[in-house]
Amino acid sequence: MAVDFDLAGKWVLVTGATSGLGRAFTEALCAEGANVIATGRRKDRLEALAEKAGDGPGRVAPLSFDVTDTKAIQSAVNEAWEITDGALWGFVNNSGVSTTSAIEDTTEEDYHFVMDTNVKGAFFMTATAGKKFIERGTGGRVVNIASIAAFKTLTLNGIYCISKAAIAHMTKCYAREWARYNINVNAICPGFIETELNSDFFKSDAGERFMKKFPRRRVGHDTDLNELLLYLLSPASEFVTGSTIVADDGQVLG
Repeated sequence: MAVDFDLAGKWVLVTGATSGLGRAFTEALCAEGANVIATGRRKDRLEALAEKAGDGPGRVAPLSFDVTDTKAIQSAVNEAWEITDGALWGFVNNSGVSTTSAIEDTTEEDYHFVMDTNVKGAFFMTATAGKKFIERGTGGRVVNIASIAAFKTLTLNGIYCISKAAIAHMTKCYAREWARYNINVNAICPGFIETELNSDFFKSDAGERFMKKFPRRRVGHDTDLNELLLYLLSPASEFVTGSTIVADDGQVLG
């Protein structure tokens, strides 16, 4: 039986839509007929996404702001509500950053760089939009992008692992509190995905050696999570909330 995601005409906000998974998510949603408020800091890339969507099944409304700024989050959510005429159905907390350093060498600046984007941004985006969902009273969907780093330690990425563990547990906290409002909150925990940020590394000798440690000796593509995301945003996932779903090609097993 074919799966009908039934997202035609629904509005979804995606953070970090200017590249990588965020861009792939935006394009996948539009292909299913959903309308996307694509957010990020690089306005030119957001506008390019909107132009690419063109006259397709779904359209893109670009909205530039910084998820580390709580005042900007409030303004952006208010604007998204106006754009959608109060019909925002879901949002995807995809924005994320990382640093590479030993824990003992992690600076306060490194800490805030990672935690403000990965945790603070997702927390207040969810709380701010969720409050409007609750007031509206017709439910909604939240999908957080965590990582296998929530469950597996990664050398020289301690603060990143800590931030993603926080996202995984945050997902459960929100899901428990908002279950009575028919707001489903879930997290996708990807393994290593090749994007424009890490492509050169995975093509290098060091990257090839690194991939050999994985059960299938490969990394994912930025489109490999699309169907899972669509499912979690669609009515088909009505019975799924508070879940942290690992999608990593078995990498967490190694």
